Amino acid sequence: MKPLPPVELRRYAEDDLTILRRHNAPEMTAYLGGPESEEKLLNRHQRYLDIPDSGKGYMFVIWTDDMRVGMIGYWEHEDKGETVWETGWGVLPEFQGRGIAVAAIHELVKKARADGTHRFLHAYPRTDNGASNALCRNAGFELVGEVDFEYPAGNPIRCNDWQMDLQAESAT
Repeated sequence: MKPLPPVELRRYAEDDLTILRRHNAPEMTAYLGGPESEEKLLNRHQRYLDIPDSGKGYMFVIWTDDMRVGMIGYWEHEDKGETVWETGWGVLPEFQGRGIAVAAIHELVKKARADGTHRFLHAYPRTDNGASNALCRNAGFELVGEVDFEYPAGNPIRCNDWQMDLQAESAT
C-alpha cells in the first residue's frame, strides 16, 4: 500500500473563509444539496468558528505542502438515542486521489480519541457517493447499514452509516 501523504489539521480560523468558499462549489456540494447562498455560507463560517467553544466538536482545515487543501471536522450527532461524533470532509478537486482524505481521517481519529467524549465516530455519505463510501472503508470504518437523512433540511437523502469504535485497538 502506498504511504499516506503528510497532513496537518489546523483548527478552523477567521481567515479560512476562503477555503469554505472553495468548498461551496457545485463539484464539492453535489451530494450535499448544492452550493449555499452567501448568507448561509457566512452563517456556516461563524458556526465553524464557534463550535470549539460549545464543547460539541471541531472543524479543521487540512494542510499539506503549506497549502490549504480541504476541510474535515467532527460534531455531536444523535444516533439511535446515543450521542456520537459525526464526521464530514472535503478535499479540493485538484488534490483528490492522493490519499489526503484518508490521512486527514487518521489524524481526525487521533483527535477524537484523545477528546474521549464519545465512543463512536460516524460518517454518513449518500449511498450513491461511491468515492466517500470507498474512503470510509479504506479509512477503517465499518458499514452499519443505510439510514434516511435530511440534508439540507427538507431534502431527504439515503445515506450509508459508517461507524468507527474510537476505543477499539484497531481504530486508526
